[in-house]
Amino acid sequence: MNTGSALIIGKVMHQRMRPVLHRFIYPVFFIRINLSAPEKLNSAVFGINRWRPLSLYFKDYGPRDGSDLYSWVRQLLEMHEINSGGTIFLQTFPRLFGYAFNPVSLWYCHNTQGQLNAILAEVNNTFGERHLYLLHAEGGATITNQTELISQKMMHVSPFCEVKGQYHFRFQEHDHSCKVKIDYADADEILIHTAISGQKQAFSTANLLKALLRQPLLTFGVMFRIHWQAFLLWRKHVPFFTAPAPPASSISPEPTSMTATLQSADKAIKNTRTSGNREEH
Repeated sequence: MNTGSALIIGKVMHQRMRPVLHRFIYPVFFIRINLSAPEKLNSAVFGINRWRPLSLYFKDYGPRDGSDLYSWVRQLLEMHEINSGGTIFLQTFPRLFGYAFNPVSLWYCHNTQGQLNAILAEVNNTFGERHLYLLHAEGGATITNQTELISQKMMHVSPFCEVKGQYHFRFQEHDHSCKVKIDYADADEILIHTAISGQKQAFSTANLLKALLRQPLLTFGVMFRIHWQAFLLWRKHVPFFTAPAPPASSISPEPTSMTATLQSADKAIKNTRTSGNREEH
């Protein structure tokens, strides 16, 4: 079962700096799956595309159609002309007893030399929307513990933040631990600090079962805690912003080849509608 996949036992820290200080820390656990060999991870406790106490379904990620995720993300990287021949890991909350909500899932993409050269951050909000932020260093450089990756905020996530400003990402990897730092700046200042950290463990049935017994309501708790923290911010009179229209594209930056494909598909749909209208007349 040793495919490089791991169970990560850790915590999430979130701290808002303005207009009031608001901070919380919650215990969590994640799974990090090697997408080139996911079927090797099936057991009595964990399942790929099958019901188990802990599971991961392909239809929850990427194209959301249940197709092979490794092929999909490889094609996405190729559209952006990123060397994509290496291992790809998906770090995410698993489904617990069939339910999961993932504020952010991270795809770690390595080149043929085994170097981390791209990360795809798949962000979901509680309104059923999602956005993909493709992060890579300038000139295709290797992403190290010191690399800062910046992306423009594109999607409405919290009603207490506007859709403007930038995300600043740092990914720090060590043999037995990992940490992701995400700072959100709404103008020139950091508004929110977020950190996701944890200790790596072997992806074994015993470790998975222990994690499940320690936090049997993990993914249910994620959704509850989001709304509870929103209530606390409302109690503190933090300004509330209505959701704007979602972005035209679900990924940023959008590759030229994908733009052309979407435009062709849109044109075909419009032509079909026009033809149908003519036949009706």
